[in-house]
Amino acid sequence: MKSVMSNKWVISLYVLPSLILILLLIYIPIFLTGYYGLMDWNGIGQMKFIGLENYIELVQDKKFWQSTWHSLLLGIFSTLSLVGYLILSLILASKIKGANVLRKIYLIPMLLSSVAIGQLWAKIFDPTNGMLNRLLVLLGVENPPLWLADSNIVLYALFIPIVWQYAGFYIIIFYAALKNVPEELIEAAKIDGASPIQIAYKIKVPLIAGVIKVMVILAIVGSLKYFDLIFVLTGGGPNGASEVMASYMYTEAFNKYNFGYGSAIGFGLLVICLVMTWIIQKLLSSKENVDF
Repeated sequence: MKSVMSNKWVISLYVLPSLILILLLIYIPIFLTGYYGLMDWNGIGQMKFIGLENYIELVQDKKFWQSTWHSLLLGIFSTLSLVGYLILSLILASKIKGANVLRKIYLIPMLLSSVAIGQLWAKIFDPTNGMLNRLLVLLGVENPPLWLADSNIVLYALFIPIVWQYAGFYIIIFYAALKNVPEELIEAAKIDGASPIQIAYKIKVPLIAGVIKVMVILAIVGSLKYFDLIFVLTGGGPNGASEVMASYMYTEAFNKYNFGYGSAIGFGLLVICLVMTWIIQKLLSSKENVDF
């Protein structure tokens, strides 16, 4: 068996199906997206090669850069929300009453589809009959905001359901990482007189720094390509105030039938995601790795 598994041809045979899937599902679509970006094409008829015109237009497109800024804002908000997720995970990982119930509650949004969540929050944000504005009226607010119709606050309003939707995903990963922290270190810190906050800040958090780094990358890159909930709630409106890169790509490709330019936007989105991932890794890189 050892001789078989050391055979390069056998190893290649085992790896081949995965390589084929990666090629078909990732690299070929990326290549085709970049290729279609070189075309003037409505998605149905004859393609016309126009070279780099779509990409030059993309660099000069103010609406694209506005949507990029909106995506980056969502990335910043999502990164800041990781602090709240981490605090909740630290509480859930400690021995408190009701932790088991809380661990089940925060997973509920993960069971719902983005469309269902969008419809739910559309009702909550409804300016006339929505639960949120009714509550504000009861608290004495005379003119509650038009959450999804006000271009000044719509992006911030969208961040609320996004945080709620992905809370379970991040908390469960943080929780699993915290449960792997050696109990001996925590007990030793308690004997030395460390408070729960000191244990969390000086022991637990540094030991899961690698997980936090991955979560920051997932939060920012995931926000850059975020689409579904924004499409359901606002469609990028009003007047492009909530337009993100993915929704702008969808509008150009499938609403305006400008498939070539939509492909160029998609390829630009890929490049920006790769650049942001590289920047984050450089900013969060550490020479010290903690193993436990």
